Amino acid sequence: MPYLGSSVHLRALAAATLRSEPVPATVQTARVAIVSASIGAGHDGAAAELARRLTADGLTVDRFDLLDLLPAHLGRLVRDGYHRMLVQAPWAYQRVYRSTERAGGGGPLARALLRTAEERMLNALHPGTGAVVSTYPGASRVLGGLRRRARLAVPVVTYLTDFSVHPLWVADGVDVHLAAHAVPAAQARAVGARDVRVCGPVVDPRFRPGSAREREAARARFGLPENAPLALLVSGSWGVGPVRQVALELRDCGVALPVVVCGRNEALAAQLRADGIEHALGWVDDMPGLMHAADVLVQNAGGLSSLEAFATGLPVASYRCIPGHGLTNAAALQEAGAAVWIRDPAHLETVLGELIDGPLGRRRRAAGLALFAPDPDAGPAAEIALVRAQGLPPMRPPTLRRRRRPTARRLVTTSAVACAVWACAVGTGVATAYDGPGVLHAIGHRLDLDDHHPGRDLRPEGHHS
Repeated sequence: MPYLGSSVHLRALAAATLRSEPVPATVQTARVAIVSASIGAGHDGAAAELARRLTADGLTVDRFDLLDLLPAHLGRLVRDGYHRMLVQAPWAYQRVYRSTERAGGGGPLARALLRTAEERMLNALHPGTGAVVSTYPGASRVLGGLRRRARLAVPVVTYLTDFSVHPLWVADGVDVHLAAHAVPAAQARAVGARDVRVCGPVVDPRFRPGSAREREAARARFGLPENAPLALLVSGSWGVGPVRQVALELRDCGVALPVVVCGRNEALAAQLRADGIEHALGWVDDMPGLMHAADVLVQNAGGLSSLEAFATGLPVASYRCIPGHGLTNAAALQEAGAAVWIRDPAHLETVLGELIDGPLGRRRRAAGLALFAPDPDAGPAAEIALVRAQGLPPMRPPTLRRRRRPTARRLVTTSAVACAVWACAVGTGVATAYDGPGVLHAIGHRLDLDDHHPGRDLRPEGHHS
C-alpha cells in the first residue's frame, strides 16, 4: 500500500542497508514522522489532520502505515482478522480486549510480532526526523521499544485517538502522550504514562457549527426532508455492529427519522433499504454537510465520528455499542459529560427527544464544543511542534547484546513467530467462519510473499464514514 500524504515509499526499504545505530538527534530538522495503521479509519483520520496542520505550520511530514512495516503481508492478516472478528465473532474481540486489559497490555507473542517492524521503521525514518508521532497503539509499542533501547534518539509522541485508554496505548519509552480530555489523560496516567498533556481533539476544520442556511442546503443536497428531526446513525468505515437493529428501533420509536451511514458495507445499505429505511447511505464524502443536516448523532464505537460531531455542535448518543473499545469509549464519553450512553432500549425515545430539543441536548452541545481549543495556535499539532523544537533528553541506554546479522534461519523463525501471534491474537475471528481446513487455506492464501497479491484490501480511503 502506498503512503498517505508526503511519504517515503516502503518499496525503497528493500534496497536500504540495515543500520543498528540510533537515529541521531544531531541532524534534526523541521521534520516529523507520523505512524498510523489502516485498521478502521479513525487512526488514519487523526494522522491525516495532524499532518495537515503540521505541514501548514511549515514542517515536513512523512507518514507511515504500521501494517506495511510488518513482514510477509502480516499487516494484511491482522487487518482482515480484526475485521472478521468484529463482524462475525464480536464476543471473541471482547474476550481479547478484556484479557489484554487485565494483563496490562500484550503478551510476549504480540511483542515478538511488533519487534519484526523495528528495523523497517528505523530504515523508513528520514535522518532529519526531529520527532515521531504515533496514532495507533501498536506503533507506540514499536517506537517506544526503539526509544527505550536508545536506538531512536528523537522524541516519541503518542496521540490518543480514543476517549478510553487501553493499556496497549501506553508503551514504555514513549516520551509524551497527548489526550483530548482530562478523562483519557487520567486513564493514561493510571496505566503508567509519564508525561500526559491535555490538548483537545483533532478533526478536519470542515467540521464546525453550521448555519440555518447550511442546514437547509445540506438537507436538499442529500434528499432529506426539510423539517423532520433526523438521527444520524454511524458505524465506522466498515459498518459494523447491530446497525440494522438500531436503525429499525430508531424508526419505530418515532422521535427522529434515521439516516444511516454504512461506510463501505454496501450489503448493509442494501438490506436497510429492503427493510424500508429510506435514507441508507454507503460511503459519504461530505460528512460535515450530513452532520449539519442532522439533529442528533447515534454511534456505537466512540471514535472519530463522535469528535467530528462535537465539533459541529451535534449532540451524541452512544447506543448498542460494539464490544471492547466501543463500550469503554461510551463510558468515558459519558464520564466526560460529552455524550449520553443509552444502555436501556426503553430509554431510547425519551433520551433522543431530550437531546434533539431539550436542556440535555443544549448541555451536551456546549460540552462537545468546549473540547476544542479556541486558540488556533493551540492543540495537538502545536504541542507536537513544541516537543520537536524543544527535544527531550535521551533515555539511558540499557545494556545491549551484540546484534547479529539477519540470517535465513532467523527470518524463518521470525515469520513463524509472527504467524503464531496472528493466530493467537486475531485468528479467533477467522476460526469462527471456517472449519479447520478452511483456516489453513485462509492463512496459506493470505500469507503470500508476492507483492501483487490478489486479495481484497480493506484499507479505507478518503473519509472514514
